Amino acid sequence: MSWGTELWDQFDNLEKHTQWGIEFVERYNKFVKDRTDIEISYAKQLRNLSKKYQPKRNSKEEEEQRFTSCQAFLAVLNEMNDYAGQHEVIAENMSGLIFAELSRYIQELKQERKSHFQEGRRAQQHIESCWKQLEASKRRFERDCKEAERAQQHFEKMDNDLNVTKADVEKARQQAQTRHQMASDSKGEYSSVLQNFNKEQHEHYYTNIPNIFRKIQDLDERRIVKIGESMKTFSEVDRQVVPIIGKCLDGITKAAESIDEKHDTQLVVEAFKSGFEQPGDVEFEDFGQPMKRTVSESSLSNSRSDVKQETKGGKSKGKLWPFIKKNKLMSLLTSPHQPPPPPPSCSSPSAVPNGPQSPKQQKEPLSHRLNEFMTSKPKIHCFRSLKRGGSGPEDFSHLPPEQRRKKLQQKIDEFNKEIQKEIDQRDGLTKMKDVYIKNPQMGRPESVDPKLAEIEQTIEKLRQESQKFEAWLAEVEGRLPTKIDHPRRPSEMHELQSTSVNNCAQDRESPDGSYTEEQNQDPQLKVAAQSEFDDEFDDEETLTAIGTCKAMYPFEGQNEGTIAMVEGETLSVIEEDKGDGWTRVRRNEDEEGYVPTSYVEVYLDRNTKGT
Repeated sequence: MSWGTELWDQFDNLEKHTQWGIEFVERYNKFVKDRTDIEISYAKQLRNLSKKYQPKRNSKEEEEQRFTSCQAFLAVLNEMNDYAGQHEVIAENMSGLIFAELSRYIQELKQERKSHFQEGRRAQQHIESCWKQLEASKRRFERDCKEAERAQQHFEKMDNDLNVTKADVEKARQQAQTRHQMASDSKGEYSSVLQNFNKEQHEHYYTNIPNIFRKIQDLDERRIVKIGESMKTFSEVDRQVVPIIGKCLDGITKAAESIDEKHDTQLVVEAFKSGFEQPGDVEFEDFGQPMKRTVSESSLSNSRSDVKQETKGGKSKGKLWPFIKKNKLMSLLTSPHQPPPPPPSCSSPSAVPNGPQSPKQQKEPLSHRLNEFMTSKPKIHCFRSLKRGGSGPEDFSHLPPEQRRKKLQQKIDEFNKEIQKEIDQRDGLTKMKDVYIKNPQMGRPESVDPKLAEIEQTIEKLRQESQKFEAWLAEVEGRLPTKIDHPRRPSEMHELQSTSVNNCAQDRESPDGSYTEEQNQDPQLKVAAQSEFDDEFDDEETLTAIGTCKAMYPFEGQNEGTIAMVEGETLSVIEEDKGDGWTRVRRNEDEEGYVPTSYVEVYLDRNTKGT
């Protein structure tokens, strides 16, 4: 089937069809361009998504990478990054193999189509010119024939008229003959032009136009083939990256299968295990007998009086405090449970032997205090009088034993890495020095000595630091159980130092009758208490005052957790006496502590505690 024979008279329609064909190629090429832009944008968004959820350096997220689920998620993010790379490959191949190729082909197609239709128009103009020439010859022949006929009729009329002279008749005859000759010439010319036109027309419709239309048909067929090839390339570009995308998806599946819930739960144990044992049973305290209240071994007030036994055994026994909220625990820890000092007999001119006594406080059993601690809303304490010394001691003594052991082991590993790094550098310099000795022209051997000496000093310092941490690690593991892990209340420090049954013998009075406390308390206990108080309770909010009190006697408050006061001073009460003889007070919103209840006169707010 040929357009030259079937569509010989559809020049204008073919011109419109081929123009539509080129516009269709341009439309498809724009579609490829838009798909390329989508792939580039999609790849960019995937990369940004992967980057957004990557764990940040030196952050908590980086520590979470120990868990298999987090590691799997990181692998998924990496695979998504590779997945985005494959979409970039798709965009690049589509842009180079399809869009750029079709853009070039469209320009060539437009030029070729333009040349073919220009040739067709020239052929049409030629045949139209021949047709016009034929029409002009035909009209001339027709006119000459009519004039020859009229000249013949005029001659016959003149010849039959007797009144016309012979000369007029001869003239008419000659004119008729001339017209006949002109008609005969026009006929010959018309016949020649007609033959020539028929020849040109036959050549136009059977040779020129079919050839031109055949070229246009070939151009259009090549355009259609090109579209098909482009669509095939379109699919091949995607198919080429399918295996790699499949590997990315396989990597995501493998990462999901690598999640180990048992391993992750074990990591939680390792991360938060304190190393303490579960608390023991609280013993029954009989208050029915008229005797001094005896605190059970596993009670909260006595849990820190077992320090000597704990250090000997290497493990704590009967500790209940890890399960109590920090604010309640702090109140219990800091309340001085040693007996408060008796009021001085004559501490000031205004004092009388039978001076005013503090309001009687109802004794509450320990079980009632525990019940209050576990059921009431937490009160956050703030010890502003304790100055924060830093984030924590160097030996990590503020941490539970198990966490402390991990931190110490981590520091030892870091020191070992640094030592190995310095040793490698020393070995390299030693080899360089040997080369200089063998080949003096390359350098002076003594030039390396200062650096070697510096490295040796660094190695020695690192080893000393490592040995220090190893000693602390051995202490934690029970080889050197001499460290006290937790702070003690003033009363407990007093009990630890007491070797006599009679606790009163350990108390002394100053010359003026005021009460003084033991001065030979273990400094390690104070440092440990200071460190733990700093880390646990520095950032907690201040308690609300529930009343005021007036100091009836001076108090030095040298023990840990107590506060000094002078006679007549007014302080804010933030916690009542819980039956142990101590009241918690605050001075000027920046200093808190305990004072003996018998040394002050307490005035509680009615809206807080009643009368």
